[in-house]
Amino acid sequence: MQEESDLVTGEAVVLDLRVAKLASRAVAMLLDVLVQAGLLLVAVIVLVSTLSGADRSLALTLILVVFVLVVIGYPVLFETLSRGRSLGKLALGLRVVRLDGGPIRFRHALTRALAGFFVDFWALGFLGAVAVIVSLTSSDGRRVGDFLAGTLVIRERVPESAQANVVMPPGLAGWAAQLDLSRLPDELALASRQFLGRYYELSPDAAASLGQGLAHQVAAAIGTAGPYGVPPWAFLQAVLAERRNRDQARLASAYGPPPQPGYAPHPGYAPQPAPPQSSAVPSAPAPRDEPENPFTPPA
Repeated sequence: MQEESDLVTGEAVVLDLRVAKLASRAVAMLLDVLVQAGLLLVAVIVLVSTLSGADRSLALTLILVVFVLVVIGYPVLFETLSRGRSLGKLALGLRVVRLDGGPIRFRHALTRALAGFFVDFWALGFLGAVAVIVSLTSSDGRRVGDFLAGTLVIRERVPESAQANVVMPPGLAGWAAQLDLSRLPDELALASRQFLGRYYELSPDAAASLGQGLAHQVAAAIGTAGPYGVPPWAFLQAVLAERRNRDQARLASAYGPPPQPGYAPHPGYAPQPAPPQSSAVPSAPAPRDEPENPFTPPA
């Protein structure tokens, strides 16, 4: 059973985050340790082969520097560049986020890595005993590094059933057709789809806050804000539906141009009837406390 963390932002908005507990974090940590051990082994072999005739103290110093770079630099580099995911976390579908749900930065990754080396795992951590004890006593499974950095490890992957069945909101098809969606990142599109899929699972304040934040990010990415009066969920639905329609059109065009006159299909070929088209437009999800027609579609 997945546990959710009710974290409160500075604006007193409750965030529902699927917390990663000890077991999944331990497996991710094990994968990262294996990668680090492989990097250390390769680095030591290279140093020994290239410094065979050098001073022993110089060789030990370089090995120590490489050890620090791998043990501390590896998580800092990956979690900074990927916004909270090391290779182990990527494999397990985990991500480190700030307590307000936002992506971490260099200082958060560095604080976690230093605390992990000196307190949680290696120097004073008794090979991870400190991290295990602190994580078990924390309701959110946080270790010392998370407390010092103000971070939390969450499950980023959601069940397939939580994916939204995105449809174009009525009146927005013409507006969406003019959008430039080439700069919309895949991760942001996925986050928006997951938000729409879990819309009714969130508290009203969390849904409003997260929807507004995602709408601002999407608007900044595509360079266009939503039409006046359109709620964030409708704006996100329009963008995602138009993006999906364009992807489907590109896939359809990849099969090549239509057959030229005189084209003869294979003798065993039999065209399949087209599926019936429905003129009914699926209704978009409306926020709980909004009127029946929450926005005026653009002309």
